[in-house]
Amino acid sequence: MPDSASVPAEATDDLRTLIDDAGITRNADLVARILATGVGLGLDEADRLDLKITSAALTEMRAAFSLFAPYVGIPKVTIFGSARTKSHDAQYQQASAVAAVLADQGWMVVTGAGPGIMQAAAEGAGADRSIGVSIRLPFEDKPNAIIAGGANVAMKYFFTRKLMLVKESRGFVCVPGGFGTLDEMFELLTLQQTGKAEPTPIVLLDAPGGTFWKGLETFIDEHLIASGVVSPNDFDRVFVTDSVDAAAAEITGFWRNYDSLRWVDGRLVLRLKAQPTDAEIDSLNESFADLLAEGRIERGAPHRHEITDGDKVELPRLVLTLNQFKIGALHTLIRGINSLQTAPQIDAIDP
Repeated sequence: MPDSASVPAEATDDLRTLIDDAGITRNADLVARILATGVGLGLDEADRLDLKITSAALTEMRAAFSLFAPYVGIPKVTIFGSARTKSHDAQYQQASAVAAVLADQGWMVVTGAGPGIMQAAAEGAGADRSIGVSIRLPFEDKPNAIIAGGANVAMKYFFTRKLMLVKESRGFVCVPGGFGTLDEMFELLTLQQTGKAEPTPIVLLDAPGGTFWKGLETFIDEHLIASGVVSPNDFDRVFVTDSVDAAAAEITGFWRNYDSLRWVDGRLVLRLKAQPTDAEIDSLNESFADLLAEGRIERGAPHRHEITDGDKVELPRLVLTLNQFKIGALHTLIRGINSLQTAPQIDAIDP
C-alpha cells in the first residue's frame, strides 16, 4: 500500500525542508506524512476527480478545525433533526427548549446550520452559544439567520460535515426527521457499537406524547433484534424521551462521574471525577464481570504515557482488561460508575 516510504528520499528531504522553512515545529512528523501522502497521490497518477475530492476534504477539515479551536474545553452537544420542521411544530419547540436548557448550563450547541430543527436549536442556544456546520446544497445554500452572523463553516461534502458534527461533541440529541436525521442517528449508533467513537450520551427526543422514536424502537425489537443482526442490548445506549428536562439531564448526567478513557498497553483506563471506595469497586466487579476478558476492575495510577502527555494525571482511575467483543456495552459500565455513592452531585458537576 502506498505510504510515505514510497516517496523518493530526495522528495522526502524537500518536504522536511519545506516544513522547517514554514516554521512548523509542533507535530511536524504528522504534517510531513500529510504532505508525503499528497506527493504519493501524484506518483500514483491519481484521477483528477480523486485529487479534487482529497484537496477539498483537507481544505474543509482545516477550516472546520480552525472554527472549533477557540472553543476547546467547552462541552458541546450536537442536535440533529429535519430541515423541514416548521416553527409552529411541537418538535421545533422541543429542540429550541433543550438547546436553551443546555446552553444555560454552559454547553455549546452544534447544528447543521440549516432551517427547521437546526434553526430551532440555534434559537434556543443563542448565537453566542451556537456553532454551525452547514452544507452547500442547491436548495439550502445559506446558514439560518442565527448562525449566519456567528460561528459557521460551510462544507461541500457530507462526510466531512458529519465528521465535524460528531468529532467535538460530548452528547447528541436527535429530534424526528427524515433520511438525513436517521442517517446521522444510525451512524452514531454504529460508531458506539463498534468502538470507533468514545461512549457519549445519545438522546432521541420526541414531541410530547409523540411516537416517532417509539416506532423506531419497536422496529428494532421486532425486526433487527429478532433477526439477530443487532444484539438485544444495542439500543440500550439510547435514551428515548419526550421530556426536555429528562433529555438535558441524560446529557449532563452521563458526565457526572465518568470523565474520559484511554487505552494503554491493551488495557482500558477510565478516568473519574471521584475516587470510588473498595466496596464500590467490588460491586462494579460483581455487576460487570461479563465485560472483562480477564482479571478485575482495579484502582490504578497514571501510566507513564499519560504522565508524559500530561493527560489528566490528577484524576482517579479504574483499570481493566475489556473483552473487545463487549466494547459496545461499555456505556453500561459508565452508567454504573455514575451511579456510585461517591459520584459528585449533579449540580456540582463541571462539564
